[in-house]
Amino acid sequence: MRSGESATDHQAATKSQDAQAKMVTGSAWMTAGSITSRLLGALYVIPWVTWMGAYSTQANALFAKGYNIYSMFLTVATAGIPSAISKLVAHYNGLDQYGVSRRLYHSGMYVSIAMGVICSIVMFLAAGILAAGDPNVVPVIQSLAWAVLVIPPMSITRGFLQGYNWMAPSAMSQFIEQVFRVAYILAATFLVMKIQRGSWVVAVTQSTFAAFIGALGAIAILALAYFKHLREMNELVRNGERNPHVSTLELIFKIIYQAIPFIVIESGIIIFQLIDQYTFPPLMRMLGHYTTYQINAVYALFSFNANKLYMIIISFASGMAATAIPLLSEARAQNDTESIRKQIENALTLFYFVMIPASMGMAAVAQQIYTVFYRYDAAGVTVLEFAAFMSIPLGMYSVAAAMMQGISENKRMMSYLGIGVIVKFILQLPCMMLVRGLGPLLATGLAMMVINYLILHSFNMEFGLHFNDMAKSTNQILGFSLIMFVAVKAVMSLINLVVSPYGRYTAFFSLIPGVLVGMAVFIYLALRYRLADNLLGARMAALRTRLHIK
Repeated sequence: MRSGESATDHQAATKSQDAQAKMVTGSAWMTAGSITSRLLGALYVIPWVTWMGAYSTQANALFAKGYNIYSMFLTVATAGIPSAISKLVAHYNGLDQYGVSRRLYHSGMYVSIAMGVICSIVMFLAAGILAAGDPNVVPVIQSLAWAVLVIPPMSITRGFLQGYNWMAPSAMSQFIEQVFRVAYILAATFLVMKIQRGSWVVAVTQSTFAAFIGALGAIAILALAYFKHLREMNELVRNGERNPHVSTLELIFKIIYQAIPFIVIESGIIIFQLIDQYTFPPLMRMLGHYTTYQINAVYALFSFNANKLYMIIISFASGMAATAIPLLSEARAQNDTESIRKQIENALTLFYFVMIPASMGMAAVAQQIYTVFYRYDAAGVTVLEFAAFMSIPLGMYSVAAAMMQGISENKRMMSYLGIGVIVKFILQLPCMMLVRGLGPLLATGLAMMVINYLILHSFNMEFGLHFNDMAKSTNQILGFSLIMFVAVKAVMSLINLVVSPYGRYTAFFSLIPGVLVGMAVFIYLALRYRLADNLLGARMAALRTRLHIK
């Protein structure tokens, strides 16, 4: 009996290790793709702002307004289907029903094409209403309608491949999408602003149209990946279990049923940004005699300038979220409660390991990084420092909401998001009265904290999370991050004594040693005290030996 129990325990431990390995590997691919695409999406801002010249602040505000509306329409157009497909494909693959997964993909493609066409037409025709009285926003919204047309089928294919835990094609497509997009943005902006000496509104419109160009590049990469894996998928279909009882109509219904909560939940951050977009100007006018130019300038600081930078570190969380959904869905299909608990704990600890040092590191070098991207501005630096800390609850939402969806707690997650939106509305004015331009970020951060608490409490009630076991790693991460923050701040203060922090080039060359010191301190501490081993596996021992760390 003991030997039987031992064998069972060994199998369970092996399965748990495999799941953790998949989580780490998948997260690595998705995080790498997300980060590189976010970096490219931020780095183009440096020449873009320079070429916009005196119009850069207004251009940033216009870009942000158009993209917030586009993001909302894109979420509705994709209808949460990529994540729903990823979850359902993993579910049926976990049951060895690969033929159903294939039919699911085809059904999802029909739905996504229809949604893309409908949302694109609505977005194009309703641009005047959505612009809320700003005529400059109309052509920007219409230029983005083209991307809404083609991105849904592209996203479906990403979700399908993720359901097989093939994360590399998704990561590569994200990167290529951003390369095509950024290349078009820079070429079009240079042509309009520097060669033609044209309108800054036209330059912004062409920059937003680049989303369509980027999508075409991503589609090409995903098509290549699909045909590369086609033989393997066909083999799995042939050898898998057949389930003729699941009809195409039933699959479409399942997709829509699963997708509707995904629309709402994945729109969480976008909903909060839209609340800011439509409430910030009237509330600012209520609080003081501010001109439209001043309001747009402050709005650009947190909605575009800081957003472009802190979304880079939130992309860490997005990568882990994409990996968590299919793994949790597979465990849920097999009714493996222990595996679900361990994967939730792994995802949370990995999130802390990546997100906390990244956000604190960005706060430590906020002055230098903001100056490199946008030129020195004391208000902008303050907003970025604050936003870096607020990115932790936003990133936590991305991971925690994805895990709730992975275990099919969609209704509960939607209710938690609804509570968060109510909290956001209640806190928006008091927070703006307290800290003016930082108010929207503070209200969003506090509302997200409420949502995150509700989610973690729900996980604990259902699965009994071992918070005591997680405490050591969590405390180490927080402690090492604080040490890193102090070290980087000290280095930046010393450099500022001999080098001006206000110039773009001097800020860039000051930034490099700060980043290197921060990385070196955190990596050394994580390896020295075995934190990396616990989270990333035994391979960290070899790295520690190579680096001569005891």
